[in-house]
Amino acid sequence: MSKPIYITTAISYPNGPPHIGHAYEAIATDAIARFHRLSGRDVRFQTGTDEHGLKMAQTAEKRGLAPIELATEMSHSFSAMCDRLNISHDRFIRTTDADHHVASQAIWQAMADKGDLYLDKYEGWYSVRDEAYYDESELIEAEGEGGTTEKLSPQGTPVEWTVEESWFFRLSRYQEPLLKLFAENPAFLKPDSRRNEMIKFVEGGLNDLSMSRTSFDWGVKVPGSENHVMYVWVDALTNYLTGLGYPDETDLYPKYWSEGGDMIHIIGKDIVRFHTIYWPAFLMSANLPLPKQIFGHGFLLNRGEKMSKSLGNVVDPISLADAFGVDQLRYFLLSDVVFGKDGTYSPEMIVTKTNADLANNFGNLAQRSLSMIAKNCDGKIPAEGAATDAEIRLLAELATCFDQICGFMTSGSFQIDAAIDVIRERLSATNQYFADQAPWALRKTDPDRADSVLYHTAEAIRRLAIMLRWVIPESSDKMLDLLAQGPDQRDFDALDTPIREGLAVPAPQAIFPRLDMPADEGEA
Repeated sequence: MSKPIYITTAISYPNGPPHIGHAYEAIATDAIARFHRLSGRDVRFQTGTDEHGLKMAQTAEKRGLAPIELATEMSHSFSAMCDRLNISHDRFIRTTDADHHVASQAIWQAMADKGDLYLDKYEGWYSVRDEAYYDESELIEAEGEGGTTEKLSPQGTPVEWTVEESWFFRLSRYQEPLLKLFAENPAFLKPDSRRNEMIKFVEGGLNDLSMSRTSFDWGVKVPGSENHVMYVWVDALTNYLTGLGYPDETDLYPKYWSEGGDMIHIIGKDIVRFHTIYWPAFLMSANLPLPKQIFGHGFLLNRGEKMSKSLGNVVDPISLADAFGVDQLRYFLLSDVVFGKDGTYSPEMIVTKTNADLANNFGNLAQRSLSMIAKNCDGKIPAEGAATDAEIRLLAELATCFDQICGFMTSGSFQIDAAIDVIRERLSATNQYFADQAPWALRKTDPDRADSVLYHTAEAIRRLAIMLRWVIPESSDKMLDLLAQGPDQRDFDALDTPIREGLAVPAPQAIFPRLDMPADEGEA
């Protein structure tokens, strides 16, 4: 029996509304979670919002709000995005939740009991936008206003010199354990390019990490030091434990974490350091198991450019879903972007890709074949008849397609686009089979053979719809509705149970309408 799987997104920092990058991570993680559920695995999927830190406090002050008011308003916008995009999470966590404060203080206390925390004074560079500390050697210099030179973080964000009392974590103590982790578990961090970057960073030496702030109070209080709030990343990373009931011995915690479930974090490449150096070090210190894998995906670019407010190219994912459809947006992002690398999008690309693959390829095939069944077979699945080499090959290649999908999705590299590509190839092959066999012509000379072709086309559509449920769940279910397949006939185990002859099916309906560019592209 396969292990349970616990899969998470990073929690989003909600000092502004969600953008398409947030949507991409949620959709990709949702697709992986759905794939494993369809495979029969026990899956728990978590996402949420990271609501503490100086940046949130400053944004709230500028708007004349209390930090909790801003956090609640913005967190709801991220939750609404998940609902709109059909994200199948089991918990939407907020770091302002009461149980999260308990969990954060528990892991802090465990690190303190290990002797890994000490009180000192922090002097160094801090980026409010990144909520991150940087060594002098990591900074880059750029020309500022009036020809002055200013220091920036490696992400290009402003840094400021900070001096305050702070609790420190003995991160330096974990340099060798971390290098051992990377060496003995190459799958711990994917893609490999990210792992190589982190190995190089750790080999350069680790300094102890400032773990608390006293200059503001919007955060989780440090146990025994009420004038300190935890460094936001201690608080944020602990959300993965909070969602399972830590520190209490709930049913969830042993099933998905402490007794060896597959724990997988899907994150953006810009926060790999926090998840693969700080987080495992915290867990080692607290004597807690490490996640099985962390995957750092790339950025989503708008027409090849990184999104920024100054460029005015930050796109609301809800507007894209409204303009093109949720499943169309999901399909484009999952099939056109290589998971792990940067990808680009534009309204034109979404329209072109989804019209070609969904409207023309899948939708047209279903509409034509099911309309023939409605007209010529009294709305019932016709007899299977004797299979020719064409049918034997069609079904065999569909079986091979499923094996390939499983290989791409369970290899640890999550080759989502490659998995979808083999399904697209089978859609094209099924269309070719339908055209080559020409059941509309066979109806005049060999009606039994025409029925057999329609049967096998319907069977192929059924299998393809099941294989696409993790990518475009709502549309695939509509397709399976047209084939009168019940809720218990839609997971991967059902692939080997052929559609039943004589099954009454509803009148066919168009599922993938052709898309046009919006009249005002700027609204998308």
